[in-house]
Amino acid sequence: MLAGAGAAASAASAQGISFKSARIDHVSIQVNDMPRSLAFYQNVFGLSVVGEDKPNEIVRLGTTKALVSLHHKSPTAVVDHFAIAIEQFNKDAATQQLKQRGLEPEENLDAGFHVKDPDGIRVQIVGA
Repeated sequence: MLAGAGAAASAASAQGISFKSARIDHVSIQVNDMPRSLAFYQNVFGLSVVGEDKPNEIVRLGTTKALVSLHHKSPTAVVDHFAIAIEQFNKDAATQQLKQRGLEPEENLDAGFHVKDPDGIRVQIVGA
């Protein structure tokens, strides 16, 4: 079994992409009251607005890069998704490999794409 896993990893490397996680990129939270949520993350954690998507009611907070993405959307109090950053991200190669694994990558508004884990949780894959 381990030899098979090693062979799969070697094949993935040969195709130019490895899904070995580099880090958690950000967490997206669906909120009811944007000003209240903004104040909480700014006052408690010292985060600043680093980006906005006004048409979709999304505000991204962090220090230099988004760590928490607030999305004014129902249902609230839901982690909409979390993003895993991977090294040497190549969207086409990643899409091909994910489809070979039986997954259906979904396009994202900003970067990368989403796949669903076995329990239906959306995982965004982005470049590190």
